[in-house]
Amino acid sequence: MSMTPVVRDILSKYESDNPGVKANLARILMQGRLGGTGKLIILPVDQGFEHGPARSFAVNEPAYDPHYHYQMAIDAGLSAYAAPLGMLEAGADTFAGQIPTILKLNSSNSWAGGANQALTGSVEDALRLGCSAIGFTIYPGSEDCFDMMEEIKELSAEAKSVGIATVLWSYPRGGNLPKSGELALDVGAYAAHMAALLGAHIIKVKLPSDHIEQEDAKKAYAGTDWSKQSDRVKHVVKACFNGRRIVVFSGGAAKGADAVYQDAIDIRDGGGNGSIIGRNTFQRERGEALAMLDKLVRIYKGEE
Repeated sequence: MSMTPVVRDILSKYESDNPGVKANLARILMQGRLGGTGKLIILPVDQGFEHGPARSFAVNEPAYDPHYHYQMAIDAGLSAYAAPLGMLEAGADTFAGQIPTILKLNSSNSWAGGANQALTGSVEDALRLGCSAIGFTIYPGSEDCFDMMEEIKELSAEAKSVGIATVLWSYPRGGNLPKSGELALDVGAYAAHMAALLGAHIIKVKLPSDHIEQEDAKKAYAGTDWSKQSDRVKHVVKACFNGRRIVVFSGGAAKGADAVYQDAIDIRDGGGNGSIIGRNTFQRERGEALAMLDKLVRIYKGEE
């Protein structure tokens, strides 16, 4: 595999990392139809934990099978597949070496109160399964956010020591943050910056709205028109060390195809690295999902 100048440049920005971590980042960045472009599409399937199996998969019953997701990620030419321990274990042998995997180490469920997650996997599991990265969620703003930050500090240090990269889901919620502020531009950029400060290699955040939530931040955002989503993406990328960290954006709740495509156009035009998109693909019939992913690849390649 010959590394492209684009990927070589991205890796050069991770100045403290060992060859193992950089090799695993390269595996993700060079994989699939977007390989070498610096753009990514990752398939995350952790919604069974978060929402339950029926809410996640009943609309497209083949998706109950973990093999379905491995195969779709491979057939669509995606960059990586992310899932909790059991989902990856269920296909680890059949699909070994065919797609980079990301082991999601913490999870919640729809009955739990508060904003926290349980550890459901380990760095040792990620190493055993041949994963390129670990994944972890933090909830900046929640009552438990500092415990979560301390957990990922330890887990990320362990992962780096054995050459595995870290993907950090940073979703503001809880505490003094009202629901109306969870998608605010200032809050989203702050959450992304915290993920970078915590040492994440790949940062996953939600697409922000043009709302500014924090009173103390309004002056900094005044005088700029934030109505264009691509400009908001650009701001979040700037918050991640001026683009020195890979930033991907969540697909969010199920939505119409045109909205999914417009999000990708705005991510591309704003300088984001791509999408990490689950429900908007695996909850569609396989042929429809593959057609959608094909168009998303073409958008990120500048062909649409």
